[in-house]
Amino acid sequence: SAGYTALALIAFAANSVLCRLALGQGAIDAASFTTIRLVSGALVLLVLVRATAKTNTADDSGNWTSAFMLFLYAVTFSFAYISLNTGTGALILFGSVQATMIIFAVVKGERLRLWGWLGLFVGLATYLVFPGLAAPSPSGAVLMAVAGISWGIYSLRGRGSRSPVAVTTDNFLRSTPFVLIISLVFLQSLHITFKGAFLAALSGGLTSAIGYVIWYAALRDYSATSAALVQLLVPVLA
Repeated sequence: SAGYTALALIAFAANSVLCRLALGQGAIDAASFTTIRLVSGALVLLVLVRATAKTNTADDSGNWTSAFMLFLYAVTFSFAYISLNTGTGALILFGSVQATMIIFAVVKGERLRLWGWLGLFVGLATYLVFPGLAAPSPSGAVLMAVAGISWGIYSLRGRGSRSPVAVTTDNFLRSTPFVLIISLVFLQSLHITFKGAFLAALSGGLTSAIGYVIWYAALRDYSATSAALVQLLVPVLA
């Protein structure tokens, strides 16, 4: 579980870096980045799910709600990083993730223990003096907060998954109609360079597709509050 968690958190941080590298330098538009990211992720996962077909169960599939949360996270994440730097974006993202998951846990009757509260306090206090953070643009902050809430819901819905590969693949496939629609809406803003497409495909095929499978596998050993708190490490890594 510790190994899975470490790999997943590194993947999450890498997503922020790759997205900012692509969008901050104008190598691709946000809608195209999102589309290439999720479509390439779906293709990689299709290959992976076929390779592990014997261990997957037919009734352990994704669903449209999770797929939409995945899409909403990805698209707002991309548009937010047009105006946010890597560290600030990651901080807002995972601050929103933690708030979403901890509120859910408290409503469901989970309680943070002393070490949990201490870890949350130290993490948040560290961010207040973290170097390299910049005041975010209001629109970027709102978009990234929506991304964080969406990712928090997606993570909560993935807890207890018996087949992370099958579930993640199904969710990625179900998300593709949504990203194709958003690409059509922003067709006039289309701008794709080789570098931008490569970064989007790398984000989708490796740090998203594989990273999310690993995260779903790790989630089986975490409560909602623990899953929220461990993600405090991502902004630091990013």
